[in-house]
Amino acid sequence: MERRKKLVVFTGAGVSAESGLSTFRDADGLWANYRIEEICTPEALQRDRAKVIGFYNERRRELLSTRPNAAHEAIADLENYFEVEVITQNVDDLHERAGSHHVTHLHGELRKLRSSERESVIVPFEGWEQTLEMRAPDGALLRPFVVFFGEGVPMFDQATQRAAEADLMMVVGTSLAVYPAASLVRYIQPQVPIFLVDPHKPELCGVRNPVEYTADTAAHGVPALAERLIARYGVR
Repeated sequence: MERRKKLVVFTGAGVSAESGLSTFRDADGLWANYRIEEICTPEALQRDRAKVIGFYNERRRELLSTRPNAAHEAIADLENYFEVEVITQNVDDLHERAGSHHVTHLHGELRKLRSSERESVIVPFEGWEQTLEMRAPDGALLRPFVVFFGEGVPMFDQATQRAAEADLMMVVGTSLAVYPAASLVRYIQPQVPIFLVDPHKPELCGVRNPVEYTADTAAHGVPALAERLIARYGVR
């Protein structure tokens, strides 16, 4: 029986934006209304816990009102033809809700909280409103399970291992401007083809892999690309 190819799908904010989620880096995105130093650093959490918790409560409430779009659904459907590993910069759970089973979140997850003292103490969270007094099983105050600026990316090593094993890579909805996540494309083998879907082609400096670029939005471009990949490489 022919082996299924391993397809690594690397996604960014452009995938979630089409479900209606606010993005950070667009001209009208979240960073236009907030300063990073105020809501996305460990120092901000210490200085104004209420503001930081409130910001992520609003992101969580927004998430609960959205649904996966056609891009999420097409990526999940690819599991019928490939061994799919999704690596995402997004902190939402739309990939999981669409049906993807193997998702690595580089920057954390909104639907979970973690201990302020020990990053390995993580708890699921239902609803949207975290109160300021909530505590983790280790007794420490809970905080959003989000990688703040200035913190390490604990899942990055796992993600690079997944990328190094890829037969194919799809990159969707990311500017490849946030490091270290953006360097993930440099961990695949030299012969592995990269399939880019984004309205604006991201920079691929130093990448010598074969690249097929589709200038399109995620919700429109990914389903069409998925059909081509299934026809060319897919195995049931």
